[in-house]
Amino acid sequence: MLKRVMIMRGAAFALAALLFGAGIASTAQAGGDPAFIRFGAGYYDINDDEDAGEFHLEYISDLDWWIFTPMVGVMATTDAAAYVYAGIRADIYLGRRWVITPQFAPGLYHDGDGKDLGHIIEFRSGLEVAYRFDDRSRLGLTLYHLSNASLDDNNPGTEVVTLHYSLPMNSLFND
Repeated sequence: MLKRVMIMRGAAFALAALLFGAGIASTAQAGGDPAFIRFGAGYYDINDDEDAGEFHLEYISDLDWWIFTPMVGVMATTDAAAYVYAGIRADIYLGRRWVITPQFAPGLYHDGDGKDLGHIIEFRSGLEVAYRFDDRSRLGLTLYHLSNASLDDNNPGTEVVTLHYSLPMNSLFND
């Protein structure tokens, strides 16, 4: 299990590093993206037998911290697990429409009736692929890993795949 997690993290890091180089040259594609409210649903624990439905809500800021954008969110499963997190993301634009976004967020986890991940502190690392519409809203797919990074001897981790929609905040308040 640990070997599979390390391979997955290594592959995600290598992809992020490769895309990072391409992304620096394409930051002009962003054109000052607005803040977003992102909501979606997915499949929790795709790599094990304690699967559940997953629902999430995020706020993605329009602040720029070098190449990073801050985010905060909450996730809940149909097994009453919950995760509250804050982290960073880096949009990499592949042309005008496609956006690849590596992301990382530490947070607090409660297992409810679901999978015990071993610790209250969990780390989320993921990769999002999204299509950007003319109004800058996005429809995307994210694969992320959630684990406690060996803060506890019990560190099963889990993988989650989600489908989500990112709605520009400015579209909520336009007359």
